[in-house]
Amino acid sequence: MIHIDTLLAFAAVVLGLFLIPGPAVLLVLARSSAGGHRVGIATGLGIAAGDVVHTAMATIGLSAVLMTSALAFNLVKYAGAAYLIYLGVRALMEGGEDLQLAKARRVDAPLAFRQAVIAEVLNPKTALFFLAFLPQFVHPERGAVGAQLAVLGLVFVIMSAIYTALVALAAGRLVGWLSKRRGIGRWQNRVVGTIYLGLGVRMALQQR
Repeated sequence: MIHIDTLLAFAAVVLGLFLIPGPAVLLVLARSSAGGHRVGIATGLGIAAGDVVHTAMATIGLSAVLMTSALAFNLVKYAGAAYLIYLGVRALMEGGEDLQLAKARRVDAPLAFRQAVIAEVLNPKTALFFLAFLPQFVHPERGAVGAQLAVLGLVFVIMSAIYTALVALAAGRLVGWLSKRRGIGRWQNRVVGTIYLGLGVRMALQQR
């Protein structure tokens, strides 16, 4: 089964990705500002539900790869690490722009939930992220790969749901704080890029 040290490292990386406002957080803030806390929380839950689908697809696909051979799974891990390094380099090279809080039209909570689920499920970047990100914390020698992937995915989903709910509840203050500090957007790519690069390097060193 997945080791507690690996789980804690995974949670720390995920938290680092969450702390810098990304598209999901900005969407929750926009929905909360337009429709209130309930709509914002529904949006966050919709995003988390979409991530459950991506977790299931990644678990099924990567487990099937391992059934082919352990070498194939390691190749997938290397490919994922290379993809994360690519994303990290691109993010660092692009720099960043001032944070922009987009306006969102007013909708009710059920509609906000459905829209968030559909948008997240149909986002190919999210699918690629899960396929590249989750395997970096999986060790086939420690047990069933499918179970490890499922645990990691569920940890991500739970953390996402809790974090976006807190963002929705604090939306009023956060919007005011971010509107005065739009320059934080310039640090987004730097922080995320550094995390992606770190994961790629970690994979390379781990295999030596």
